[in-house]
Amino acid sequence: MVQSRALVIALILLLSTTLPEVHSKSIFEKDRRDWLVIPDAIAAYIYETVNKMSPKVGQFLVDAAQTPAVVVTRNFLIRETTKLSILAEQLMEKIKNLWYTRVVGY
Repeated sequence: MVQSRALVIALILLLSTTLPEVHSKSIFEKDRRDWLVIPDAIAAYIYETVNKMSPKVGQFLVDAAQTPAVVVTRNFLIRETTKLSILAEQLMEKIKNLWYTRVVGY
């Protein structure tokens, strides 16, 4: 039981999710800059599966996901990946402009 709890805690920390947010976000949303949506969807699937087998363990997962350490870590990752996404979009825009002005000649 201790090993399974450790595994569950490791999964929660790895996937870093808060369950209510998972169901309100779409993986394929066009303007989405949050790269954690796929791990969130996986964590929701794990939670739903575990909750069907044992609601007590499902509640433990919810409680573990709501701990301040997990929430702070998740928010930090979202904030930093959003910055990276914006920089990548700006870089792609500059490359596209360079391509059209220098190479194609528009």
